[in-house]
Amino acid sequence: MAELFRMPAVAADAATAVLSAWQVAEGASFTKDDALVSIETDKAEVDVAAEQDGVLLKTLYEAGVEIEVGDPIAVLGAVGEQAGDLDALLAGLGVVAPGEAPKAVRRDVPEEPVAQPAAAPASGAPERGGRVFSSPLARRLAREAGLDIEALTGTGPGGRIVRRDVDAAVTARRTPEPEPAPTPAAPPAAAGPRTAAPADTGAHEDIPHSRMRRAIARRLTESKQHTPHFYLRATCAVDELLALRQRINAVSPVKVSVNDLLIKAVATAHTQVPEMNAVWQPDAVRRFSAVDVSVAIATGTGLVTPVLRGIENLSVSAIAARTRAYAEQARAGALHPADLEGGSITVSNLGMYGVEEFAAIINPPQAAILAVGAARDEAVVRDGAVTVAKVLGVVLSVDHRPVDGAVAARWLAAFTEAVENPVRLVV
Repeated sequence: MAELFRMPAVAADAATAVLSAWQVAEGASFTKDDALVSIETDKAEVDVAAEQDGVLLKTLYEAGVEIEVGDPIAVLGAVGEQAGDLDALLAGLGVVAPGEAPKAVRRDVPEEPVAQPAAAPASGAPERGGRVFSSPLARRLAREAGLDIEALTGTGPGGRIVRRDVDAAVTARRTPEPEPAPTPAAPPAAAGPRTAAPADTGAHEDIPHSRMRRAIARRLTESKQHTPHFYLRATCAVDELLALRQRINAVSPVKVSVNDLLIKAVATAHTQVPEMNAVWQPDAVRRFSAVDVSVAIATGTGLVTPVLRGIENLSVSAIAARTRAYAEQARAGALHPADLEGGSITVSNLGMYGVEEFAAIINPPQAAILAVGAARDEAVVRDGAVTVAKVLGVVLSVDHRPVDGAVAARWLAAFTEAVENPVRLVV
C-alpha cells in the first residue's frame, strides 16, 4: 500500500534540509538498507536508507530544493505496486489537491503561494509582468549572487525557477563577453587633468558557496563576534613522545600518529582539570563527565570536526582507528550529522604542512580549540647545558565565559606534562 516518505530529521537542530539527489529512479524497486535519497544539512551530506523493500512510486521534489523536516518528499509502495492515477494517489494521501504542485518552505524566506501559472510562453518561462514562480532556495541563491530572479528563465514545472536555473545564470555570468571590434582612434584631446580608468582585475573565477562553506563562514564569524577568545601558548618537548610512538607502532594493529597521542594527552588533561570539560549555556556552565574531543579533518568541501567520544577510556590504538575511520568517512562525504555534534574541545593540527604555530577559532558551542604546529629541532637548556631537542608548539584558544585564565593555564600545564612524560598516555 502506498505511503508517504517524509524529509527525515537528520540533524537535531535542523528545521530544513536540502534534497541533494535521488538515489533511486521513479518506478524503480529497492531493497532494505538501499540508499533512497541524499540529504544535505549545514554540517554534512547523508544518504537516507530504506527501512524495507519497496518501489519508489513518485518523487515530489527534484534535487536542489530545500524542504522542511517532516514534509512529504516521495510516495513509496510495496514491491510490485503500480502508481496508477498519480493525482488521485497524491490527493488520497493528503499531499495536494489534484492538479496542484507541492511546495518547499524555507524558514527565513517569505512563503509564496504556488499555483499553476496562466498560459506561459513557449519557452517555459512564466509570463513577465505577473507573479514569478520560483523555489525558496532559488530565490535565496539568486539574491546572494546578485541576480534578478525575474530575469531568469525557469525550467521547473510550469516554468518555475529552480536551483539549476540560478546556477546556470551564475555560470553564464562568469563566461567572458566577446571583445568588441576595435574603433578608429579618436583625435587627441586637449591637454588637461586626466582621471584614472578602473584597474583591470584580470581573469578570475567565482566559485559559488556550498551549503557547508556558508555554514562554516557563519559559525566561525559568530564565534569571533560573540565568543571572548583568549590564547595560551606552550612549547612541548616531544623526543619521548616520538620514541613511544615508534614502539607502539611496532606492535599496534593500527598505525598511530603523533596527533592520536596528542588527542589522548588532551583526554588526560581534561581528566585532571575537569573544569575545562565544559561549555557555555545561556543559563549555566554545562560540565561533562565523559571526555569527547573533536578532531579537525580537511575535505574537498570544507573542514569538518567529528567527535571522538569517551576517549578517556580508549587506548591510543583505538583512538587511531576511530580517527582514521572518521577521516575516510569525511572525505567520502559519509559522515552523519550526529558524528559532528558534542564535545568541549577540538584538536586542529597543521604540523604536517610545516606550520610552526597558529591560533585557531573556537568551534561553537565548544569552550576551546588546541592548534598544533610541526615538531622541529630547537636548542633547549637541560640541566644547565644547551642541547638540541624536538619541540612542538601549541596554542590553546579558550572561551573566557566558562573558563578562567588560571583554569586554562592549569590545563595546558597538565597537557604539556602528559606530552613530555608520555608513559601517562598508556597506563
